[in-house]
Amino acid sequence: PLRSEARGPDRRGAVKVFLCGDVMTGRGIDQVLPHPSDPAIFEAHLASAADYVTLAERLHGAIPRRVDPRYIWGDALEELAEQQPDARIINLETSVTTSDEAEPKGINYRMHPANTGCLTAAGIDCCSLANNHVLDWGPAGLLETLETLESAGIAATGAGRDEREGAEPAVHETGDGRRVLVFGLGSTTSGIPTAWRATKATPGVRVLDHLSKASADEVIQQVSRHRRNSDIVVASIHWGGNWGYGIPKEQRAFAHRLLDSGAVDLIHGHSSHHVKGIEAYRSKLILYGCGDFITDYEGITGHERYRPGLAVAYFVTLGDESGHLESLEMVPFRSRRFRLERAGANDAEWLRRLIDREGAQFGTGATLTGEGALALRW
Repeated sequence: PLRSEARGPDRRGAVKVFLCGDVMTGRGIDQVLPHPSDPAIFEAHLASAADYVTLAERLHGAIPRRVDPRYIWGDALEELAEQQPDARIINLETSVTTSDEAEPKGINYRMHPANTGCLTAAGIDCCSLANNHVLDWGPAGLLETLETLESAGIAATGAGRDEREGAEPAVHETGDGRRVLVFGLGSTTSGIPTAWRATKATPGVRVLDHLSKASADEVIQQVSRHRRNSDIVVASIHWGGNWGYGIPKEQRAFAHRLLDSGAVDLIHGHSSHHVKGIEAYRSKLILYGCGDFITDYEGITGHERYRPGLAVAYFVTLGDESGHLESLEMVPFRSRRFRLERAGANDAEWLRRLIDREGAQFGTGATLTGEGALALRW
């Protein structure tokens, strides 16, 4: 990606990373893209992925079909173009496959491989696959996902054809020759079945059974085998439940141990459907829960108090070779008609108060900028 001073301080010697919460391009999203999959699903209340399109249309109006692959990113594309991050990293919580081998789990996310242009349209560099939906369509679905992303030039981590590949980092080189290494990790606390674990002989996910010291030390050893002195290392972790602001002490201790080791520079936590508290621990950033970014949840009711329709783009600037946090800019969006639109002033203020409230325990908060974004205080 091109280098840019963008907004904020002089970026010479720094690395800017784009992160977001869960990107779910299956089900209803897949149905409005140019090459929709067979809409049949196996949920208790709905039988067709197209029903999720109908729910969203009841709320915000008609959604076009066979949309341009850029459509779902909406205003986020303009922000990415302005910010010009050195690396663009997402948690892709969807199997990219034509497989019909649906796992008997009730909710199965699938995007047709011909729709992969919706990822390349946003210039995504890396997808973490260590989550509880990447194997929704069986091992065949995972294998096709890996092949499709590889063909599209998108690095993957957190799942693989075997245990060795699942533990490998995604490696992205920046414009000035530095490397960003992303290690995808999936905790069973997020609902990942232990049977999905990659083994020496079978494909699967890089699973964390426990958020223990021993588990953290295993990750540290894994990182140390790959890290070079000038690398930036991101641990992208799918952990915890979907709702609630509480941060378990095990998550905090696990994150601290990774950062204390010097092996990891940034914790990219996801699974929660809403933004959670943010910590700047010894000048290293911990995002415990980024919230959802792209989903087909528009029109689903029941958790309005969490404002799940708010999506946040995180632009993290890390300085010098220590990987210390220089700045975090958060840009809020809203999902309307399966497209990200810039959030209004009231939503931005609500988000500011939330980050202040949930960050108080960590000594962090947020300040509104003049451009409708928020800057982290610590």
